[in-house]
Amino acid sequence: MANSASGMAVHDECKLKFLELKAKRNHRFIVFKIDEKIQQVTVEKVGSPEETYDDFTACMPPDECRYAVFDFDFTTDENCQKSKIFFIAWSPDTSRVRSKMLYASSKDRFKRELDGIQVELQATDPSEMSMDIIKARAL
Repeated sequence: MANSASGMAVHDECKLKFLELKAKRNHRFIVFKIDEKIQQVTVEKVGSPEETYDDFTACMPPDECRYAVFDFDFTTDENCQKSKIFFIAWSPDTSRVRSKMLYASSKDRFKRELDGIQVELQATDPSEMSMDIIKARAL
């Protein structure tokens, strides 16, 4: 079902992989991209549970927009193990204006397809999604 505002469809694999991350914890992260030719959000990369946040950030292209979800495990001040699922809208300043507009106009609709996101983050450069920011937003 395409979105009338942006005309963007969401590939079933996006929802499937997200459910695997959320329910089964098979994945540490998922990077999504918009395939402009077919007007659809697709899965670009899936990170295994062993991969780190650094592995995840290395997957973000320096001059192209992406959506991503990251399953962040952490320990609270009370020594409780917790995890939060982050939705990250990656829109670097160096990406094409058309691409930034497309990702911005499709974001809310795509996010609604992924039920269970706990924290949203918008980043235009790596410093805006540093581990310190992730930790601060998780608590």
